[in-house]
Amino acid sequence: MPTPVIQEESTGCGIASVANILGKTYSEMKVIANGMNIHASDESLWSDTQYVRRMLSNAGVKTSKSEVPFESWQALPDLALLSIKHHQEEDKDFWHWVVFKRIDGQPFVLDSASYLPSNIRQDFEAMQPKWFIEVNHA
Repeated sequence: MPTPVIQEESTGCGIASVANILGKTYSEMKVIANGMNIHASDESLWSDTQYVRRMLSNAGVKTSKSEVPFESWQALPDLALLSIKHHQEEDKDFWHWVVFKRIDGQPFVLDSASYLPSNIRQDFEAMQPKWFIEVNHA
């Protein structure tokens, strides 16, 4: 099992999720993100998919062109960014980014939230994703 990256800022789930995919630390990914003018303090980081897509693309990683509605855990690709904890504030959608991985047929989620007892999750029924972005390593 990989060692999950924990977000160091309450709004850093997008940066941490990309770090989890790229095998970087949170601080390494934050420096790269800040250099791309992407900051955890920017609320649009958790209400717009372009930021995580740009960070992945910058590292040569391709993603699906659009968000795919979540149907089942079995239907997910082996690597995907998932949106969970959907809610609205002032008619704007917000969510929490997590990474779904399947290694040797074993599914799990890397969740960077610092308050969790374990950041490698298999409590699938509790997460309720709305959609996902497929991630293809280059």
